[in-house]
Amino acid sequence: MKAISAKITPGLNLGAILVAADNSGAKLVRLVSVKRGKGKKGKQGNARVADMVKVSVRKGLPDMRGKVFDAVIVRQKKSYRRLNGERIAFEDNAVAILKDEKGNPQGTQIKGPVAREVMERWPSVAKIAAIVH
Repeated sequence: MKAISAKITPGLNLGAILVAADNSGAKLVRLVSVKRGKGKKGKQGNARVADMVKVSVRKGLPDMRGKVFDAVIVRQKKSYRRLNGERIAFEDNAVAILKDEKGNPQGTQIKGPVAREVMERWPSVAKIAAIVH
């Protein structure tokens, strides 16, 4: 994974309920695991903005419900610090669902703002976003 220009505080634990910000058909998803996450043995992983995660669809289209997908976290409530000194926090925790390992999004648009760090690491996801903050 590409490095990003921010010291991002981990803001999401496993089992967290997130909003699916894209138009893929999912509404609410649960965080199952963090892909490519490094951690200490015996310690539960946590996720932050621009991380690739596995999510399970809780609410949405009937054919998607209960299935597991890869996703990218595009917003988190917990504030984090950018290298220019500013702190940023969003109103909700949200993900964009991916259709493959390369990072191509399943939806065609993302509702709401997307963090700038997502644009650095996942340009194809940021391309379908309305606002990049």
